[in-house]
Amino acid sequence: MRLLFWLLMLTLCAGQVRADDPVARVRLAFDRDGVAAVQASGHADLATGREVTADDPVRVASISKLVVAIGIMRLVEAGTLDLDADVSEALGWTLRHPQYPDVPISLRLLLSHQAGLTDGAGYWQVPLGEPLQPLLDDPRAWDADHPPGAFFRYANLGFPLVAAVMERATGERFDLLMQRLVLAPLGLAGCYNWAACDAATTARAVVLYDETHAPVRDDHRGRAPACPVIVADGAECDLSRWRAGENGALFSPQGGLRISARDLAKIGRLLLGEGEVDGVRLLTPASVRSLLAPQWRQAAGNGIGHEEDTGAGDALAFFCRYGLATQTLATPQPGCGDDPFGDGVERVGHSGSAYGLRSGLWIDPAAGSGVVYFATGVPDERTGSRSAFSEIEEQLARGE
Repeated sequence: MRLLFWLLMLTLCAGQVRADDPVARVRLAFDRDGVAAVQASGHADLATGREVTADDPVRVASISKLVVAIGIMRLVEAGTLDLDADVSEALGWTLRHPQYPDVPISLRLLLSHQAGLTDGAGYWQVPLGEPLQPLLDDPRAWDADHPPGAFFRYANLGFPLVAAVMERATGERFDLLMQRLVLAPLGLAGCYNWAACDAATTARAVVLYDETHAPVRDDHRGRAPACPVIVADGAECDLSRWRAGENGALFSPQGGLRISARDLAKIGRLLLGEGEVDGVRLLTPASVRSLLAPQWRQAAGNGIGHEEDTGAGDALAFFCRYGLATQTLATPQPGCGDDPFGDGVERVGHSGSAYGLRSGLWIDPAAGSGVVYFATGVPDERTGSRSAFSEIEEQLARGE
C-alpha cells in the first residue's frame, strides 16, 4: 500500500519519476578552486515530494572507505599508526590468516584489499556490545587459496578492522574520531551512521530506494533514526556500551558515510590540492601521493577484478588498479572495463554501490578537475554500454 501511495504521489508531482528512471540524480563538476557546475534532478524523499539538491546528505556507500583512508593518513602523519606494522598489537588480539599464520597483516594490506579476507562470513551484522573478533574465527572470512599480500580480493570486512585499529590507537569512537580528523577541520556536515550529524543535516537526508522505488535506507521522515547502530533483538540502543576497538563495524566505516555531493566535492578538491583546500592543510603532499598510488595492478592470477556480491566473474574487470582505498581508472590493458568516462583519461577516486545507489568521486590530477555524482533507485546489476560500470554511472561520469 505504501508503494502505491508513492507512485500516486509521483503521478501528481510535476516532473514525475517514471518507474524505470532513477529517483534522484546529482552531479557536481569541480576544480581546485571550487564547484564549477551543478546538476540535480528528482527527489530526496518521494513520500513528501521533497526535491533533491546538491546539499542533501546521502549514504555514499564505498566512497566512505576513501574518507576513512584520509583519517588513517592523518594518524600516520601524527606517528600514531604505521601503515606497515602488524595490526595485531593495535587490535589487542592476533589477526592472522588461518592458512598462513606466519604472515602479518598491516593497514596497507587492509586498505588495499590484499589482506586475504572475504565477506563470506559477513562484515556489518555484529551488534552493539558484542566483539567483532569471533567473526574472524569463521573460515568463510578468509580466502583459503591466497596468503595476505599476494592477491586482491575486495572485502568490506577489512574496514571494520581498520576502524577498530583507529579506535584502539586513539581511545575515540570511530564516528567521532572521523569528525575530528577529517569532517570538522574541512567544515563538512557529514557523519558515519547519523549519530554525529546535527538535526538540520539529518532533516535533509536523501532516502535510498531500490529499483522498484521502495525505500530501503534512511527513510526517517526528517528525523534521526531511532538507533544509529545495530543492536541485538530486545537490547537497548545504549551507546555508553561502546568500547574502543571492540566492534569496528558499528558505524559502518565501509559504507556508512552520509555526506552531500557538495561536501564530497571538497574532499576531491583536497586531493587535487595535495592535501590542502580553501586554506586548510589536512595532509602533506607525500601522504596524498601515498594514498592515491596503486598498491595493486591486475595481472594474470593476482586478483579478482570485481566486488563479488555486485560483479560478474566473466565480465570486464571493474577493478584493475587499487591504492589505499582509492581506485585508478582507465587501465590500458586487455580485459579492463574501468573507464566509465570512455575517454582513456587516468582518474583516481572511488565508486559506491549499495541499496539502489550508485555513486562516484573521481579526480583528474593532471587537469586539476573532478566530478562527484550519485543516483538512487537504480538496479543492482551493472550493465554499462562501454565499461564494467552501470549505464547510469557512465551517464553521470560524462554529464549526459
